[in-house]
Amino acid sequence: MKTKIIKTKNIKESLSLNSISPTANLIINVIFIVYCIACVAPLFLILMVSLTDQTSLAINGYSFFPSKISFDAYRYLFNDLEKLLRSYGITIFTCVVGTFFCVLFTMLYAYPISRKSFKYRNFFSFFMFFTMLFQGGLVPWYIMYTKYLHLQDNIIALIMPAVMNAFYVLIAKTFFTINLPDSVLEAARIDGASEFKIFYTIVIPMSTPVIATIALFSFLSYWNDWYLCLLFINDPQYYNLQYSMYQALRSLQFLTSSLASASGNTTSALANVPGETLRMAMAIIGIGPIIFAYPFFQRYFIKGLTIGAVKG
Repeated sequence: MKTKIIKTKNIKESLSLNSISPTANLIINVIFIVYCIACVAPLFLILMVSLTDQTSLAINGYSFFPSKISFDAYRYLFNDLEKLLRSYGITIFTCVVGTFFCVLFTMLYAYPISRKSFKYRNFFSFFMFFTMLFQGGLVPWYIMYTKYLHLQDNIIALIMPAVMNAFYVLIAKTFFTINLPDSVLEAARIDGASEFKIFYTIVIPMSTPVIATIALFSFLSYWNDWYLCLLFINDPQYYNLQYSMYQALRSLQFLTSSLASASGNTTSALANVPGETLRMAMAIIGIGPIIFAYPFFQRYFIKGLTIGAVKG
């Protein structure tokens, strides 16, 4: 009875030490509200600028509440709807397939090098992490993919270069080292489970946080990529979303420069070209799906990052 009273007293003392005054609670809430507004406000401003008339934007500048609404930037982007949808399809395919193989290969590589029982774990750890400091160079890398692997004008060229990442392996290795006790794996071996069965029935289900973290990193990397398309893709039917919008922006810049250098009265035509508003519309189209996907990964994202921050 006395033990229960002492425990209850200790709990109450602990709660009283952790409690804060109403004033401090209000101040903390206000600080976080201001911080949230500061995070959301730039996105809202980008959306409003993308819906602003180009002439009004040139006169009044950026505004959260535009004086004149215009959808010219979106009309320009959606002018060739088939091309845009195809680019979306290419991007979604590369993101899904690339993320799947990235997570799979990262797990398959990180798990063995996290086990002390693996004889060559130091060698393979060094082999992977060495690439974080030293690389072969852009020219040999490009020649390897185009001349020997023949991945030019091929959708695989948008997936393969980003399938493995040493940083992701480091995060996964740290997670396995901290969160997978050898006793659990040894018990499975005693029950007759093979290494692959242990990996798929025990390791993978216990690794949800790090899998979600790596999947989010990989998905964002594939979604925002335009550089691989610039290097390896010449056929427009394989353009991804980011590179298609980049090409649209270049076409608009060429049109603007042509109008500016042309003789005659082109001032009004030049003023109506959606230059700045097009950039903002491209940002909205490019970032929209990511904003909707992030909440599904958020519950695992923080835990995975915290674990990966402790390098093993």
